[in-house]
Amino acid sequence: MNFLEVLQKVAKGELPESPAADLIGFRVTKAEDAKVIIELNVTEKLHNPMGTLHGGIICDIADAAMGYAFATTLKKDELFSTVEIKTNFLKPVFRGKLRAEGKLMKKGSSIGLLTCNIFDEKDELVAYSTSTCMVLKGQSNQKRIQVE
Repeated sequence: MNFLEVLQKVAKGELPESPAADLIGFRVTKAEDAKVIIELNVTEKLHNPMGTLHGGIICDIADAAMGYAFATTLKKDELFSTVEIKTNFLKPVFRGKLRAEGKLMKKGSSIGLLTCNIFDEKDELVAYSTSTCMVLKGQSNQKRIQVE
């Protein structure tokens, strides 16, 4: 089973979410080749001292959506690592549901560029993120967990 098939099963509830997803509370709702959507119900448990959603949580769901989107494009013997992420916070989030749409923009033999738009329940853009991911091949992926 490739990573796209794994994510599609996760989205259908046939496989469990990742430990990080369980901890934060996000879930995969849709997975296609080079595109993944993640949703998060914002609770006060995820707030910062200002009473809004902590920016790190927004970065986490963006990183997951973009990383998963990148992973759907990998060959069976490849893994990846995020090497850079940047997030612009456009408006505060207090509560409700967020939708993170991660999408591959360009992939070369070893590096990929991705974007993620994070929307609130009113379909308003609350954050925009970009990421660079690196393909790990051969010896680089020997210490990584393999998807089976």
